[in-house]
Amino acid sequence: MHAGTKRGVAASVGSWSARHKKSVLAGWLAFVVLSVVLGGMVGTDKLTKADQFTGQSGRAEKTLEQRFPTPAHEEALIHSPTLDVHDPAFTAAIRDVKARVSALAVVKDVKAATDPGQSGLVSSDGHSALVEFGVRGDSETAGDRVAPIEAAVKAAQRAHPELRIEEFGDASVGSAIDKFIANDLQRAETLSLPVTLLILAIAFGALVAAGVPVLLAISAVIATIGLVAIPSHIFPIDDNASIVITLIGMAVGVDYSLFYLKREREERRAGRDGLTAVEIASATSGRAIVVSGLTIMAAMAGQFLTGDKSSASFGVGTIMVVAVAMLGSLTALPAMLALLGRHVDKGRIRIPFRRRNARTDSRVWTFVLDRVLARPVISALGAVLVLLAIASPAMHLKVHTTGANDLPPTCPATVYHHLEKAFPNSYAPAVVVVQATDTTDPAVTAAVAQLGHRAVAAGVSHQPIQVDTNAAHTVSTVALPLRGDGADTASKEALTTLRDTLIPSTLGQVPGVTADVTGATAIDHDQTSMLAHNTPLVFGFVLGLAFLLLLVTFRSIVIPIKAIILNLLSVAAAYGVLVAVFQDGHGSSLLGFTPTDGVAPWLPLFLFVILFGLSMDYHVFILSRVKELVDGGMRTDEAVAQGIKSTAGTVTSAAVVMVGVFSIFGTLTLVDFKEFGIGLAAAVLIDATIIRGVLLPATMKLLGDWNWYLPQPLRWLPRIGAEPSLEASGD
Repeated sequence: MHAGTKRGVAASVGSWSARHKKSVLAGWLAFVVLSVVLGGMVGTDKLTKADQFTGQSGRAEKTLEQRFPTPAHEEALIHSPTLDVHDPAFTAAIRDVKARVSALAVVKDVKAATDPGQSGLVSSDGHSALVEFGVRGDSETAGDRVAPIEAAVKAAQRAHPELRIEEFGDASVGSAIDKFIANDLQRAETLSLPVTLLILAIAFGALVAAGVPVLLAISAVIATIGLVAIPSHIFPIDDNASIVITLIGMAVGVDYSLFYLKREREERRAGRDGLTAVEIASATSGRAIVVSGLTIMAAMAGQFLTGDKSSASFGVGTIMVVAVAMLGSLTALPAMLALLGRHVDKGRIRIPFRRRNARTDSRVWTFVLDRVLARPVISALGAVLVLLAIASPAMHLKVHTTGANDLPPTCPATVYHHLEKAFPNSYAPAVVVVQATDTTDPAVTAAVAQLGHRAVAAGVSHQPIQVDTNAAHTVSTVALPLRGDGADTASKEALTTLRDTLIPSTLGQVPGVTADVTGATAIDHDQTSMLAHNTPLVFGFVLGLAFLLLLVTFRSIVIPIKAIILNLLSVAAAYGVLVAVFQDGHGSSLLGFTPTDGVAPWLPLFLFVILFGLSMDYHVFILSRVKELVDGGMRTDEAVAQGIKSTAGTVTSAAVVMVGVFSIFGTLTLVDFKEFGIGLAAAVLIDATIIRGVLLPATMKLLGDWNWYLPQPLRWLPRIGAEPSLEASGD
């Protein structure tokens, strides 16, 4: 490289790394190892269950967690379509279940329908009865101790075959869900790596080249999972953060390596020597990686504004893994490519449909782009209409917290349906958490009793109403089974009446008493309210920061405006797919789930920040190449054609990897995983095809030189364009 050539940070770091390849690779390996060791020494602070809720229900859950830790609640349901609870055989079965579970050391506080004063444990038709009990120890780990209880209930079923005896509760459901999650994640991890390697091997036609992106991505993920322990003491980490870190880390790590490696191979095919090819890749793709990484991190930072602590922990993890992947791409990647040289093409594999001396440009995308650029108006209008059609179901998007009713058939969901039929909404009632100096004070207990009577009289709740008090008598809970199914309009109206009318007129009249309502319906309501309040803030922050970054990067006011519009169309289309599949049920039988009343509350905002970031990844890469050609003297329409054709294959390869990995989650058992995987896979597929392959080139062709318009008052912005002198230096 010529002396005195002005270079940017990416070019300088990449060049230095390529010239000190062994030291840099040793340093990267040491960094990854030290990150893991440091994470183990510091320890990771995890979010508690109560931290995952917000609003009034969040306050209630936090109070329960701190001042009224309760054991996991379990129920044995005894049912007969012909016998009722007064039949001797039915009574004997209830007493047998009670005796069997009472004999277990892990069980406490057993109550049965045959006990005095427990008429609430008998269904209204008399054909079903309950035996309720708690599981000793920490409720969070109760699933580890539920096996002997399940065995006892099954033994009672064998002893009374004329009745149906089933178990349902926090511990048994939690244990089943934990097994599903563990099996799902193991399946995803087992499949994602070979899928990624297969796609990359096809893309590069060589095993060594396919392995480089995977190595970088995996090392970035491992380092981040270790390092995230440090900020966890400020932002406690959700248990699922490692899944998000892995997915995003693999996505951006593979993308960055693809961008870099494709450019390096392209320069070598053009006759550059190995070191010059790496330096040019550093100055061009490396710079795009920096801009893309900063834009993605800006988008991920929007998760701090959601008001949800789980989202904030995901924000910490995703920002860190993008930063680590970016660091590895600027240092370890050029060092690795310099070390491998032409050996990066070792392990060639024969692909029947691939030409041996394939050009850089994709034949398929060249065919498409030639026609798009020839008819940009028709192409743009057609693409917009298709996107709006895909997005249209999002007009009736609703949120729905996944509950026991959404469990897969092989989970205890059948038992839940039986329980709900016999005791409507008894498993997930509204819970009024009452705090006072002494909740056993006559004034407080009278108000609690009055609340129960008024709730039943108003049709807000039904029996059984259960009241419990902690040992210190500072907190009491009032469990009120709401009318409706817990998620319908009747339940929501009942919750509003309970919060706004009944509690203020009863407990609210006693000095020194506070009352917060939690439960599935309340949690759903509070999360929906939080999203409605914070969504504009998150959107404004992410869009504003992305606008500023792209404005400075490309010195154009048109580029960032257009990028935001295109990305919003992509996100809207993803929302439309989610609603059509999971809310409306199209394709539910194929994916193996029952349609829900909406999508998971955390998903819309989470998808927005993730998709906006990943979309910007492609956008910046493509536009950087176009801008490089324009800065080199090429006309805009020619630069658009050449730049997009030369990058389309890379974008397609990166997108196929992500679609393949995300689609794996669509085949998993739990519906939240399915929504997450299908939403991301659909969005990436739409973005890489309709958006980047049709709408982006069509609009750029229509705008021509207006793409680079910068108003006079903003022309003081610094120039950080491409570095053509680097290419010249390689001749």
